[in-house]
Amino acid sequence: MSTDTTTPPVEGLDPLITLSALEMAEKLRAGEITSEQLTRAHLDRIAQVDGVLHAFLQVDAEGALATAREVDAARAAGEELHPLAGVPIAVKDIACTEGLPTTAGSKMLEGWVAPYDATIVRRLRDARMPILGKTNMDEFAMGSSTEHSAFGPTRNPWDVTRIPGGSGGGSSAAVSSFMAPLAIGSDTGGSIRQPAAVTGSVGAKPTYGGVSRYGIIALASSLDQIGPCSRTIADAAALHEVIGGHDPLDSTSIDAPAPAALEAARTGAAEGGSAALKGLRVGVVKELVDGEGFQAGVKELFEARLQQLREAGAEIVEVSCPSFALGMAAYYLILPSEASSNLARYDAMRYGLRVGPEGVDAPSAEQVMAASRDAAFGDEVKRRIILGTYALSSGYYDAYYGKAQKVRTLIQRDFDAAFEQADVLVSPSAPTTAFPLGEKLDDPLAMYLNDIATIPVNLAGVCALSLPMGLAPEDGLPTGFQVIAPAQADERMYSAGAAVEALIEAADAAAGGQPVRLRVPEVPAEVPGESTGSAHDQTQEA
Repeated sequence: MSTDTTTPPVEGLDPLITLSALEMAEKLRAGEITSEQLTRAHLDRIAQVDGVLHAFLQVDAEGALATAREVDAARAAGEELHPLAGVPIAVKDIACTEGLPTTAGSKMLEGWVAPYDATIVRRLRDARMPILGKTNMDEFAMGSSTEHSAFGPTRNPWDVTRIPGGSGGGSSAAVSSFMAPLAIGSDTGGSIRQPAAVTGSVGAKPTYGGVSRYGIIALASSLDQIGPCSRTIADAAALHEVIGGHDPLDSTSIDAPAPAALEAARTGAAEGGSAALKGLRVGVVKELVDGEGFQAGVKELFEARLQQLREAGAEIVEVSCPSFALGMAAYYLILPSEASSNLARYDAMRYGLRVGPEGVDAPSAEQVMAASRDAAFGDEVKRRIILGTYALSSGYYDAYYGKAQKVRTLIQRDFDAAFEQADVLVSPSAPTTAFPLGEKLDDPLAMYLNDIATIPVNLAGVCALSLPMGLAPEDGLPTGFQVIAPAQADERMYSAGAAVEALIEAADAAAGGQPVRLRVPEVPAEVPGESTGSAHDQTQEA
C-alpha cells in the first residue's frame, strides 16, 4: 500500500474518520475540511460506540474543539503549521496532561489532575493536535487485557465479549474502532504491540530512550517506552517524529533527534514493498515461533506471510536466541522489583488516595499507609509489589533480581548475534487472538504468556512494531506480525514494516479482500446480555 493513496470508504462510517491520519492532514492543508469538522466527527463516533467499548476514561470535547478552532483560525490567517496540526489524537492515561485527570487506571489517583504536561503531551500541543481524551489501561500498566483497570475493562471492537489487549487496550480499541486516528501508548513488555495485534491496528515500540518518559507515570523505569498507535505504518512513523527526540528532562533520553521515520516508511512501501524486500535478510526467531501456547491459526498465517516475503525476494533465515526462553522469568523479576520501588511513593501522605483503618481512632502513619494502599491498589498491582519487594529483600537480591539482570545481558547478546545474520527479526506479535473477557483473570501465568513474543524486545531496549497480519481462520479475529530492528535502527524498522504492510495488503486485495484496518465489524449498541451506560465517569463534555 502506498502511504499516499486514498483510503476507500468503510460502509456505515463517516468517510472522514476512516481516512489515515496523513490523508486527514493533507485534506486539512488543502482546505477541503476543517479541524473542527474532523474533531467533531471523531467525538460523534466516541459518543456512538464508547458506551460499549469503554476505550476512554475521560473525553475532553471542549479542549479538543478549542484546539481545532485555533488551528483553523491559524491556517486561515496563513500561519505555517506542523504537518499534523488539526489531526485529533487520544492519549493513554499514563501521561500527565495538565488540566485533565491522570489516573493510570487506578483508584489511587482517581480524580487527580496533573499540574503539568508530560514532554510527549507538550509536543502534541506544540504540533497543535486536538487531544480527544485519555484512554483506559490496566492499572499502572500492569496487565495484558485492560481488565485490571480500576474503572472497568475495555472491549475489543472486533468482538465486544473479548479483550482488546493490554495494558494499552484503550488506545488500541480507540484507533481500531475509528474513534481516533492516532493514539499514544506505553510499552513495558508489549503493551503497545500486543493490543495492536489483537485489534488489527499498528503499534510501535521505539528504541529505549528514543521518546521521552518525563511526565509518564512509571511502572518499570528500565523497560517503559512511549510509542505511537495507528492504523497504518506511515501514520505511526509520522507520530513518532512528533513525540521523539532528545529531552533534557529525561536522564535516559538518547541525545539524538527523532528518526526520519516517515521517509523510511514511504521508501519501504514504494512499489508495493518489493524494492525494500528484495534482498532483505529476515530472521525468524525460532524461540518466538515455537513457543508455548501458540494458536494454530496464528502460526499458519505467519508461515503464509513468510512465504509471500520469500516470493517477494526477501532472504528468510532461521535464527536461534536460546536466552529468550528465560525472558519471561527474568522479566517478571525485573518488572515487579522496579514497580515495587516506583509505587512506594503512593504512601497516602504526599498524594493519592488516603483512608483510615476501620476501628482505629488515632491511626499511625503506617496504619494509614497500609489501609490506603490496600483500598486503592487492585489485585494485580498488589501481586507484583509483593513479588518485587521479596526479590529485592535482603538475602534474595542476588539470587533473584541479580540473576534476572544477568539473563537480560544474555538476551541482549542473543539479539546482537541474531542481527549479524539478519537485517530485521520477525515473529507473531502475540501467540493467540483476543481471548474472552474473564477467561484468564484467575490464572496470572496464562495471562503473562500473552507477552511471550514481545518481552525480549523491552529487556534488550531494541525497537519493534506490530502490524496486522490477517484474520485467524479459527475465529476470524486479527493477528499481528512483529518486526524487530536493532537499537537506534527505528528507520529500518519502519521501512521493513511498511514493506511487509504493503505486501500483505496487496496480497489480500488480489484475493478480493479489504485490509484488516478497514474491516472492523459493527460495534453493537450494547453488550450482549448486559445493559450499558456512559463509560466516562470523568468525562468533560462540550
